[in-house]
Amino acid sequence: MKEIDYIVVGCGLASIAFCEELRANNKSFIVFDNNSQKSSLVAAGLYNPVILKRFSAVWKAKEQLEIALPHYAKIERELDIKIDYKLKIQRRFASIEEQNLWFNAMDKPNVEPYLSDQLIKNSNDFINAPFGFGEVLGAGRIDTDTLITSYKEFLNSIGNLREEDFLHAELKNASNIITYKNLLAKHVVFAEGFGVKKNLYFKEIPINGTKGEVLTVKAPSLKIDFAIKSSVFIIPLGNDNYIVGSTYNRKDKTNTITEEGKNEILSKLKTFVSSDVEVIEHVAAVRPTVIDRRPVVGTHSTFKNIHILNGLGSRGVMVAPYVAKKLYNVIENNLALDCEIDVKRFSKN
Repeated sequence: MKEIDYIVVGCGLASIAFCEELRANNKSFIVFDNNSQKSSLVAAGLYNPVILKRFSAVWKAKEQLEIALPHYAKIERELDIKIDYKLKIQRRFASIEEQNLWFNAMDKPNVEPYLSDQLIKNSNDFINAPFGFGEVLGAGRIDTDTLITSYKEFLNSIGNLREEDFLHAELKNASNIITYKNLLAKHVVFAEGFGVKKNLYFKEIPINGTKGEVLTVKAPSLKIDFAIKSSVFIIPLGNDNYIVGSTYNRKDKTNTITEEGKNEILSKLKTFVSSDVEVIEHVAAVRPTVIDRRPVVGTHSTFKNIHILNGLGSRGVMVAPYVAKKLYNVIENNLALDCEIDVKRFSKN
């Protein structure tokens, strides 16, 4: 039997952030991942401190960015990869009223640092934006595909990754020691995304799941080096390629791409972009979402060495390092967990 500090189940944004906490504190661990959960891999990867639908601040935006940006910079250095791309995000205004709402939002102290006070006029013949744009400050994109692929390669190289199903029924927990196959562990952290629906320990957690479909398109005429948020977002990748999305489907819980999803994205794109586009990739995944739009973090009500790190929704690149640090401090340093993210908020007791 091999003795370790942690078993971590899943290898998405949440798991990677937690593994980095473990590595920073010299904790031993093994990660199990069966490649079944795709939400982190197909994520657009934007970190954006403003909710652009209503010009309000993202929950804990300042605190999240203060932890997230050094987290990704450290991974870039240690794995010798490039994943953090600073990126301008321009919100397309649909009316004069939206312009006014933008400038009114700048009176809010938690929003003002992230909104430019300069109205940007449209100069691109292939974009319909008669009311111009407002620019978000302090934004960027994490290349989640490169991050996860590279991190799994790293874990595999140091013997910390098992690419296989985690069989919940085979986990045994006695005398504060977890036994699983040939492992003896002090703790297990489930960071399975929507896969938590099959978890015997957290099956009652209301992770609803929202399916999102995203396209990668080639648009040689568009020629923009900034992201646009309108009825859909457009994110430049270079070489005339762009990510476009996303859909929000609360009924379909599969990772299967659909013609309906593709057509919805392209139809919305055509309302403000007139250049020809060619779809070169189409992906889909179910995001782990919760009705109150807060992460699900904490410890099982009965088993004090079984924990959950989930519910990151569509803003995983920002929130994952923040909640991973919170969970680590709960487990190892006995610090209190914010009530609004604590899994105990769903307790029936």
